[in-house]
Amino acid sequence: MERLTIEQILQNIHAGVPFEAVAEDYSFTLKIEEYAHYVCGAVHDGHHFRKDLWENCAHSEYERWYEEDPSTAEMVRNHPIVIAGCDSRFEYDLNREPEIAIYEDAWGKQLWKKPLSGNDRNKSMKKHNNFYRVVRALIEKLESLHPHCVVYDMHSYNWKRWTRVVPTWNIGTANIDQVRFGKEIDSWRQALSEIELPGEIPTTALVNDTFFGNGYFLKFISNNFENTLVLATEVAKIYCDEVDQRIYPEVVRAIELGLESKIPAHAESFRENHK
Repeated sequence: MERLTIEQILQNIHAGVPFEAVAEDYSFTLKIEEYAHYVCGAVHDGHHFRKDLWENCAHSEYERWYEEDPSTAEMVRNHPIVIAGCDSRFEYDLNREPEIAIYEDAWGKQLWKKPLSGNDRNKSMKKHNNFYRVVRALIEKLESLHPHCVVYDMHSYNWKRWTRVVPTWNIGTANIDQVRFGKEIDSWRQALSEIELPGEIPTTALVNDTFFGNGYFLKFISNNFENTLVLATEVAKIYCDEVDQRIYPEVVRAIELGLESKIPAHAESFRENHK
């Protein structure tokens, strides 16, 4: 892996050069082994939090971890194109529009002890902006090479917070053309339901049951690119203990192995259906 400036990353993409890099400011990573027709994203995987913000943040390290999506990048790391956030959503949220990407409050609690300075906001928003410069360049490149592309937008959610039975997997489709991509939505739901997990963990998969796919990552790509489908995919945090802050590596590995077979098969079927 290299450490590259945003301009170097953009140059590589424009030239169609395979590479693996972390952004110069360590805000995100991007791996491109080949310019395939599908991408895996994990925008909420990150936990980095700028030291100059620590004292002003009212949320503890655990509270931040609880609302992030740990291990989601690991679950898709073996695919040819993977883009993942390194910074915590509590600094700036890559899955929110720029105007609301910096939280004032988070999950019912004020985030900052005193208002952020303009300089602090600008530092964070520069990283948000650069990430989407790269996303735009990446999808533009892929659409120039392939008739249609698909993005697997990976997230996780705190299932213990719910007071009813919730699915292991949820696909949010509120911002997807149901007529055009309905077949791919259903086949993706079916594929997720077939992933085998350790012990007695169920593998239910539903559409728009807990979340609806309203994130900015999905909207940005969908609004700017006509021929790229984004599948907002949430896995319940059955792979960790939400209370004790403990990751279960055997469950993470099982998810990784399941997605290692299901994603390429689904992406290939998508390509066949949209030649």
